[in-house]
Amino acid sequence: MKKLFVVLGGALFGGALVFGLGYIPGGRADAVTPKQGISEQDVMVPRSSVQVKMSFAPVVKETAPAVVNVYSERKVRQVDPFFSFCGRGVPRERTERSLGSGVIVRSNGVIVTNAHVVKGAQELRIVLADRREFKATLIAEDTQIDLAVLQIDTKGERLPVLPIEEAATLEVGDLVLAIGNPFGVGQTVTSGIVSALGRTQVSNVANFIQTDAAVNPGNSGGALVDMDGHLVGVNTAIFSRSGGSNGIGFAIPGELVKRAVDSALSDGKITRPWLDARTEGVNAVMAEALDLDRPRGAIVEEIYDGGPADKAGMQRRDVVLSVDGTDIFDDSGLRFKLATLSPGYKANVKVWRDGKIRTLFVRVDTPKEIPKRDLRRLEGTNPFDGLSVVNMSPALAEEMDFDPYIRGVVIAGRSRSGYSSRYRFRTGDILVQIMGEEVTSTTQLQDILDDFEGERNWPIKLERNGRILNSRIRF
Repeated sequence: MKKLFVVLGGALFGGALVFGLGYIPGGRADAVTPKQGISEQDVMVPRSSVQVKMSFAPVVKETAPAVVNVYSERKVRQVDPFFSFCGRGVPRERTERSLGSGVIVRSNGVIVTNAHVVKGAQELRIVLADRREFKATLIAEDTQIDLAVLQIDTKGERLPVLPIEEAATLEVGDLVLAIGNPFGVGQTVTSGIVSALGRTQVSNVANFIQTDAAVNPGNSGGALVDMDGHLVGVNTAIFSRSGGSNGIGFAIPGELVKRAVDSALSDGKITRPWLDARTEGVNAVMAEALDLDRPRGAIVEEIYDGGPADKAGMQRRDVVLSVDGTDIFDDSGLRFKLATLSPGYKANVKVWRDGKIRTLFVRVDTPKEIPKRDLRRLEGTNPFDGLSVVNMSPALAEEMDFDPYIRGVVIAGRSRSGYSSRYRFRTGDILVQIMGEEVTSTTQLQDILDDFEGERNWPIKLERNGRILNSRIRF
């Protein structure tokens, strides 16, 4: 006969938190009596006041001091629309403020939070759980994984920290606590379970932890902790149509947080290793064509010459099935796994090729700036005067959030004073051909413009959002 768990006043028994008089599968709590064939030995009741008072309080006391409030400010200039319409607009300065949470991960004052919490901040202020305030400086941020690392001057004082636990130890159903400052009301703790793992639909890099612990605006950057008091994730987003918690929150896993912090402290920036291979998730149609047993893995569509995958012998049409024993289900999962590795690490990669599983050892590395960017502003009597252009490279693409496989000369900006302001050039346009000559570098581009100085008709070809556009500029 199964044991029954009766909880009085909201105690934790049998691994679940239940409120009320009790719970019987298929029955009423007040119907528990020996007369119905259930003996007193089968009914487990609290035997002491200590058992009745069992709660999350010990975990909260241990972890909450390491969770902080993050206040960011920036000044913006704007013109009142009415006076602007009347031609008498005078720019006025106002201060924009945002609120979030953060986690102390080093006792000397290193704090991790979300990148969107500190975006554009000109002043950052940290308020500890004991209400002390510090000015903070930004060490590094990565908007793609939505993490930022801050530093405060503790003047030698050691602060409480949360040890980072790799989320790979988590399982669906595990109890977790979310600690943060929702709506600016002050530090708040909510409880829930891990409702799903490996959510990749929210980001193209992170494999999010999904939880039903209440997470609201202001919780961003706060801690998701397990019952051992370890940081298993940083809360970053909610799924909501109303703006409030609907029981679906997402946290960046601990292993990615740890890698970001280590990278920021050692390199002064958050670097993410790459495989140098453009991949796509395998769907059911692809799986059948590739003779896979089910849709899984990431198929290689393109390989960057001289990169880690190329050197390891990876080929187009290979399907990456796992990296260091972690199964890969789509390209976002692959990017996430790579982002948790250290540059120079030799990863064991299983690929599906010609109906067989093969093992490759790939030494992952960060994207390199080859060729050098050579940022320059174009000048002269031509329609490109005032454009800022660069040689695109994998490293620069990562920095500018461009496609890392773009090659060639890319427009990085445009001056309002140059001739180019008359035309519809856009940041991110790739200059492919000018005056019938292929554009290969910024230096060669400037030579083309010098050779055709003063020309009136300029046939050009450029790539925009994957489309080739042919045009003729009359200058």
